Amino acid sequence: MGLALAALMLTAVIFGLHSVSNAQAGNTQLLWYGQSAFKLTTPSGKVLLIDPWLENPLNPNGKADLAALKQVDFILVTHGHSDHVGNAVEIAKKTNAKLVSTYDLGQAMVAFSGYPKNLVPFETQGNFGGELTLVNGEVKVAFIPAVHSSSVASDGSPAVFAGNPGGFLISVKNGPVIYHTGDTDLFSDMALIPQFRQVSVMLACIGDQFTMGPQRAAEAVKLVNPTTVIPMHYGVFNLPGTPQAFSQALRQQGVKSQFRTMKVGEVLKL
Repeated sequence: MGLALAALMLTAVIFGLHSVSNAQAGNTQLLWYGQSAFKLTTPSGKVLLIDPWLENPLNPNGKADLAALKQVDFILVTHGHSDHVGNAVEIAKKTNAKLVSTYDLGQAMVAFSGYPKNLVPFETQGNFGGELTLVNGEVKVAFIPAVHSSSVASDGSPAVFAGNPGGFLISVKNGPVIYHTGDTDLFSDMALIPQFRQVSVMLACIGDQFTMGPQRAAEAVKLVNPTTVIPMHYGVFNLPGTPQAFSQALRQQGVKSQFRTMKVGEVLKL
């Protein structure tokens, strides 16, 4: 009986440790730097930055955050404007992060923004309707259209066209599906997104003036029907859209998705 009990206890301990390990390994973490800039850390510890303008006016720790980045595996850029390209080139040179973008934007960032050409390989470039498989299948990134514009510029030179703007649908294996809208207006084809993947978290631009504002963003959420929606791209450049107006619009339109705001520097475990 003693040996049997000891064996049973050992099995329970091993199972418990295995469960704890799996729980820890199962976390996908999302950090907001302000504006449209996010850091996504996968369960295996891979790091993806999205529209990495870390030194934006909402982030008082921008310089420190930039200096603290030691590992970045991929940088995802939705379109060519400076508040989305942000610190991408500096980070890439520091960490050897590969660029994930449309092919046209990738070429423009090499030619005019100084992104290292060797870090813009064919296998991390794509276009709308296509999907990339990264990190040995742990992450898939689908290219989603956006209604906006896109350009890049070198120092002192006029801006040049950088392909069509977009968003990303990021699917983590056995984890969340995250839709980053980029900068966009509302468009009816958003309703097609959940036909292919159910969105766990929608990161929705709400600033107005240059993108959809709270009312149109609420309609976009209704079309996508994510589990949770988090507003972004507000509070900079005196844009009029606010999370409060967005929350009210969601309620008025009967949207069932959970509304959540993030603080700059906050980390969510998904």
